[in-house]
Amino acid sequence: MRLALYEPDIPQNAGTLIRLGACLGVGVDIIEPCGFLFTDKGLRRAGMDYLELAEIARHASWEKFRQSAKGRIVLLTSKAADPYTEFAFAPDDIILLGRESAGVPDEVHEAAHARLRIPLKPGLRSLNVALAGAIVLGEALRQTKGLP
Repeated sequence: MRLALYEPDIPQNAGTLIRLGACLGVGVDIIEPCGFLFTDKGLRRAGMDYLELAEIARHASWEKFRQSAKGRIVLLTSKAADPYTEFAFAPDDIILLGRESAGVPDEVHEAAHARLRIPLKPGLRSLNVALAGAIVLGEALRQTKGLP
């Protein structure tokens, strides 16, 4: 199981997700370009001392990431019809999170093996990307018996 962040905009969210990956033993792929310097103070503050414990792979582009991806790409998107609660996760799935400001482009949507959403109350659009990643990663690890 892996988390992948598509061109993240906010260093605090990236740091939080990297910390989550470190704590749960899940690798994190960063698909560049990022909207911040990877050495940003916000990234370090959110990741705290867990950044050094995380397995992080940086990819120069979406194409480079696709070349190295070894499992199904499972995109979390507010545009999906299927809720994550009805999806059967596999141990080698890659949970892909889009940019905070724009999600992912159509080509990324089309390349995903599955597109999932988190059910929300009517009229509400989306959760913070780090919260969304944590919710779905927790369920994926529970299903695949991958929790530490």
